[in-house]
Amino acid sequence: MLTPDLPTLIPALLREALGRNWEFTTDGARITIQHAHRGTPYRPPCRDLGWEAFLTTLKEAFDAQGVPRAACLPLRWGRETELTISAVQALDPLLKEGKGAPYRQGFLPQPVVRFTGDRDAHGALKDGTLTSFVNVSRVQPIQHPAEYASVFDEWLTVLSRLGLHARHIAFHGRLTTWRRREVEGITLRFSHCNLPLGDIVLLWNADNPARMAIDLGTALERLAWARTRAPWKDLVFGPYAHAAPIGSLDALRTATLLLGHGITPAARGAGSVTRRVLSAVSTEVSPLGFSAMIRHSYSFWNQIAPLPVPWSTATQVAECELHRA
Repeated sequence: MLTPDLPTLIPALLREALGRNWEFTTDGARITIQHAHRGTPYRPPCRDLGWEAFLTTLKEAFDAQGVPRAACLPLRWGRETELTISAVQALDPLLKEGKGAPYRQGFLPQPVVRFTGDRDAHGALKDGTLTSFVNVSRVQPIQHPAEYASVFDEWLTVLSRLGLHARHIAFHGRLTTWRRREVEGITLRFSHCNLPLGDIVLLWNADNPARMAIDLGTALERLAWARTRAPWKDLVFGPYAHAAPIGSLDALRTATLLLGHGITPAARGAGSVTRRVLSAVSTEVSPLGFSAMIRHSYSFWNQIAPLPVPWSTATQVAECELHRA
């Protein structure tokens, strides 16, 4: 059961879960947790896993922790948002209504679409951000805040399977409770060698605090970036990284995800997102068409979860929309 002094209990729970090799620094409500041997340099592995092997390694690591993979949520959400924007939406029945079972629980690699990525002074997406990405999450109900602390230790084990070892991981945040409508929570963020990766959030329904859950979230692409330290554009867009401005590459990648799920351009609803995304593509960047880039993006998304619409149909719809515009 939650108590008003929960934020003050979190450090003790984390100390017990993480062990004596971790150093805790507090400044008021702010906390930083770092490994005692954090000064050792990080050397990226020589072998590139590839997206399929990377995802398989994650699944096997979560399986070893007793956390099975859950099926993806539908990309077309149609509740509070037109599209799925976060894996935490799987917890809506538990957290927002304070009753019922979540839509999904466990290890959830969820394709999402967001327009909130950081941009530079010219409006271009900064390295590490995309309009669409795979939200790698662990979402699950819990009975006691101590389980939140245990997730930290288990997550370190998962990261180590990827070659991201504990001594290079740091946690930080504020031990204060925030509230957004029906949901309250405490958030701590984690990074690898100063590269921000994601957060681990303790959540509960404000009216029914016994309805608690964990949302551990990062991005598949960012995890791979942390592991390889390869140039961001090359990592995400492969052989097409320098074929067009990043805005067009990002838009085609996102459009492929949407069209692969049958979300065709429209004036309103989820289809309006597809139209908005494709409007960012300049037809001048490829007078011969976009099928090569769409096939490349389709291959990536299809490894996360099979797409119901073939790539050729996605290409045809995208090119018709671009010519129409």
